[in-house]
Amino acid sequence: MEIIKFVKEWTLPCAMVFGASVYLLFSEVAFLEPVGNAVGPFFIEIMPVLIFLTLYVTFCKIRLHDLRLHTWHVWMQVIRIALAVLLVAAIKAAPGHTARFALEGAFACVICPTASAAAVVTEKLGGSIASMTVYTLIDNLVAALLVPLLFPMVEGHADVEFMSSFVTILERTAVVLILPFACAMATRRWLPGVARRVKERKNLGFYLWAVNLSIVMGVTLHNIFTAGISWLSMAALVVTPLLVTFVLFGIGKGVGRHYGCSVDGGQALGQKNTAVGIWLVMAYLNPVIAIAPCAYVVWQNSLNSWQLWCMEKYGRLKW
Repeated sequence: MEIIKFVKEWTLPCAMVFGASVYLLFSEVAFLEPVGNAVGPFFIEIMPVLIFLTLYVTFCKIRLHDLRLHTWHVWMQVIRIALAVLLVAAIKAAPGHTARFALEGAFACVICPTASAAAVVTEKLGGSIASMTVYTLIDNLVAALLVPLLFPMVEGHADVEFMSSFVTILERTAVVLILPFACAMATRRWLPGVARRVKERKNLGFYLWAVNLSIVMGVTLHNIFTAGISWLSMAALVVTPLLVTFVLFGIGKGVGRHYGCSVDGGQALGQKNTAVGIWLVMAYLNPVIAIAPCAYVVWQNSLNSWQLWCMEKYGRLKW
């Protein structure tokens, strides 16, 4: 019983440790390597399915009339765009290879749209699912516009065709965000009994998301161990996302607190869809930079774990 209690209290760290352990097992044990090579693509393919189910369960708790635009939504976009533009300027003026690596890593984290599952953690922390849903939709659309505009400035040879990039990001957003929302609203409208039973499973969405986090953690370790770069560049790509994590969550909470939405603001600006970030970097920039959004996975979920612990122990956040 103590083990079950520990896992419930520390779900996210347990999910990360489990994902890392499974990856190390399949990659280091020789006779399991063929199995690992077969399972890896399967896990990557089921990630969107898990995200869909996670959000479907969460969105079943939303009422349509709760969805409205807030002032802090606009300010968060202004801040994110400003940070991205400043980082592009800093990259162009970077004095050395390591500094450029660090700045490109920070840019890769900032440019990521808000995670589709941010609403799940926001709910656990006492924030508004509806407000986060509206912001996430806006943020993903803005990201679809920013990427083709800014990526060519980061890398002169970045071949980013606007409509192709916009449509691809929008398509991914629709599958993992808009589709589960539409299905949840349809369930509430025409199958209220099913929606009620889903809502009664209070932490189901959170645990589904933890399973997805385990898979992401395995992919993260794979990218780090197979990068083949110097220790100094690796350190820059791993430590910089830690600083970015505190900056984004700190600014988000500060702005959100002004509007009485500290939790929503922190998760909106800080909890990133790193899967999209990794894909963008590997498609359009130096693939090695993908280590930065991979590291961000660890740092943002470590911070989320601490916040959830504070809520469990004190009934409020310490930050």
